[in-house]
Amino acid sequence: MPTLTVDGIDYEVPEGRTVLQAIDDLGLLMNGVEIPHYCWHPKLTIDGSCRLCQVEIEGMPKLQIACNTPIAAGMKVHTKSARVLAARRGVMELLLINHPLDCPICDQAGECKLQDYAFDWGVTSARTREPRRPAKKSVDLGPTIVFDQERCILCRRCVRFCREVPKTGELGVFNRGDESLLELFPGSELDNPYSMNVADLCPVGALTTRDFRFKVRVWFTDDVESVCNQCSRGCNIVASRSNNKIYRFVPRRNDAVNDTWMCDHGRMSYKKNANFRLTAPSADGREASYTEAVKRAAELVRAARDGSGKIIGVASPFASNADLVAFRDLLARLGAGPARFSVPRGEHDDILIEAEKAPNAAGCRALGMVESGDQVGRAELALVLGHTTTAEVFGDVKNIVLIDTHESALSLRATVCLPARTFLEKSGTFTNSRGHVQKFAAVVEPAFEAWSEADALAQIAAAAGIS
Repeated sequence: MPTLTVDGIDYEVPEGRTVLQAIDDLGLLMNGVEIPHYCWHPKLTIDGSCRLCQVEIEGMPKLQIACNTPIAAGMKVHTKSARVLAARRGVMELLLINHPLDCPICDQAGECKLQDYAFDWGVTSARTREPRRPAKKSVDLGPTIVFDQERCILCRRCVRFCREVPKTGELGVFNRGDESLLELFPGSELDNPYSMNVADLCPVGALTTRDFRFKVRVWFTDDVESVCNQCSRGCNIVASRSNNKIYRFVPRRNDAVNDTWMCDHGRMSYKKNANFRLTAPSADGREASYTEAVKRAAELVRAARDGSGKIIGVASPFASNADLVAFRDLLARLGAGPARFSVPRGEHDDILIEAEKAPNAAGCRALGMVESGDQVGRAELALVLGHTTTAEVFGDVKNIVLIDTHESALSLRATVCLPARTFLEKSGTFTNSRGHVQKFAAVVEPAFEAWSEADALAQIAAAAGIS
């Protein structure tokens, strides 16, 4: 492996990479080695248009752009020299010539790379007297994205994304020179399953999502690392919250799972957490306290066990691994067979979206549970997590104890129903379709009494006298 020297420190890096790629591979880019950049992105082709990533390389008479300069053995790179800093100031001045000075009202303020880099490397005042070039404001590019053309710095990340990832190519840069503008191709709109990723890619406030636009200032939010639960891919995400409310999901980089993308459906799924929730326990068709519902569930468990009645378990591929382990262990104590589970399926593609519409089907299989959507047969008691199995499947079951997050036909059928926490309200792990066990952390707290499935099962077991 060739040795690359950056600001006097030697690093071993793989061959065939550019300077910027090699530093990113080391985890040092903007994390110890400051090379600002706009057009370069680790998952897109190299464009080399913004010129902000210029560095000084010993033996080369001119500054080189780090994003498109291949490394060579013994190469010595300087990122802090006077020539480099002067070049950055010059590039920033050019980028700001036509940019509106509207940071206080721009929705990107607080997470804008133009704002950050202007503070670090920009000039203190403009030298131009001409008015800034007028451009379009608040243009709907499609159902998800709003475009403020006057803020665009023509990094072309969004153009390359649409061409290279969903391969839909709705966007392009039209005209030439200082007349260049980002536009939609005539007769098209930005409406593909991954369209909202362009807002993440945009380093300025030109492209914003209609869903998050002007909802909350980012400095009033804090971010929690989590995992999307809408399919078995398990895209890594960041959930932004404020005052115990979730405002958005954005993708988090994981090269082994989702690169740096996520689909629009998964991004909007945060709204499902609050809608149609089970907010109160019930027992025998009436609302009950959590203690009363647990007591009634324990009575049903004891009656089925002591009367040698058949007990079956139906797991959920939306439950965490810890919840599934607790369920498996309880069924073993009761002498029941392995739990069964059902996985909803739907459309899929070759990018991220998978056919299995649940995050932990692989976890169910790894724990010996059986996938089946058939009738469960005659039984005294069914212990059920979630409602991925329909109510019709339980036609010959006398009693159902359900632990679930949302209302369903099954919650109306259940003898005892206990509200559970969603994955956004607890910590745990999911196993995705590729076998990666991925952590998620609690983002918000429920506004009512609710427990994880494992805790609810433990309460029922304790009330029933089961170790």
